[in-house]
Amino acid sequence: MNVLFDFLKELRENNTREWFNENKRRYEESKGQMLFFTELMIQEIHKFDADVPMIDPKDCLFRIFRDVRFSHDKSPYKTHFGSFIAKGGRKSDRAGYYIHLEPGNSFLGGGVWHPEPAPLKAIRTEIFDHPEGLNEVLDDENFKKYYAGIEGEKLKTAPKGFPKDFEQVDLLRYKSYAFGFQVDDKTVLSDDFVGLAVDAFQQLSKANRFLNDALDK
Repeated sequence: MNVLFDFLKELRENNTREWFNENKRRYEESKGQMLFFTELMIQEIHKFDADVPMIDPKDCLFRIFRDVRFSHDKSPYKTHFGSFIAKGGRKSDRAGYYIHLEPGNSFLGGGVWHPEPAPLKAIRTEIFDHPEGLNEVLDDENFKKYYAGIEGEKLKTAPKGFPKDFEQVDLLRYKSYAFGFQVDDKTVLSDDFVGLAVDAFQQLSKANRFLNDALDK
């Protein structure tokens, strides 16, 4: 990952089309490292999560080009590489696994991020009907080694269609059912990173199984 990190560090300081075009070869080499790591994770995840097929890693990798149409920041490139591994790749609406590599801000995680109304309601309904299923995952000590809990924005009250006096109403208020944890640069660049990522994703598969079962109903 050293090649990838060195490229991203310099891109952060030189976020222009001119610099990027002059360093296109380095970008392609860095992208190749990310695709290799993504493919390795796909192979490993497939072993414990049958919902994830042997997908092409190119279908999981997000473009490095930023959409600047509605942004005050007109920098043309992202300063990270990201891959979302799930059935359907990066465009999937299913629970999956996310890799974010960025000097000083790398993290691993996944779940479902800002789902559309129908899948969000399906997840909330499953939690309402079977809160013990999600609580079992959240209380699992091996899961908690990596994930402190559900991340993201929450409603101020119960979502429409669900009773406000539901004992586990806090679990229904999330707008996303996502999980993640930071990984420092030293770990990303070490030989231990692959094993760490595999173990973290295996623990995450417990939450993803609950979420995808809800989406399948």
